[in-house]
Amino acid sequence: MAIKITEDCINCGACEPECPNNAIYEPETFWKLSEGTSLKDETEMDPISDDVYFIATDKCTECIGFHDEPQCAAVCPVDCCLDDEDNVETKEQLLEKKKRLHDS
Repeated sequence: MAIKITEDCINCGACEPECPNNAIYEPETFWKLSEGTSLKDETEMDPISDDVYFIATDKCTECIGFHDEPQCAAVCPVDCCLDDEDNVETKEQLLEKKKRLHDS
């Protein structure tokens, strides 16, 4: 399951540098799969939120393979980094995504 940032986000930015997949972006930011990964896809994707930080689901592995818990949730001062029920993935799927994102 990917993580999502809710509208309770205060835009402090604490989560962004903690993400090992570079999956967290500031509001209104265009993003690419290649940013912070070994993927070559330079397609610019539209912002997912114009109001609060957001997590690119295609890049979120819940920190599986890197840490014991999602680092965005661990550092969030307002607890707005929550499980995204619309994007449920098994641990095995998340490990495969990590492998795909980082050629390992």
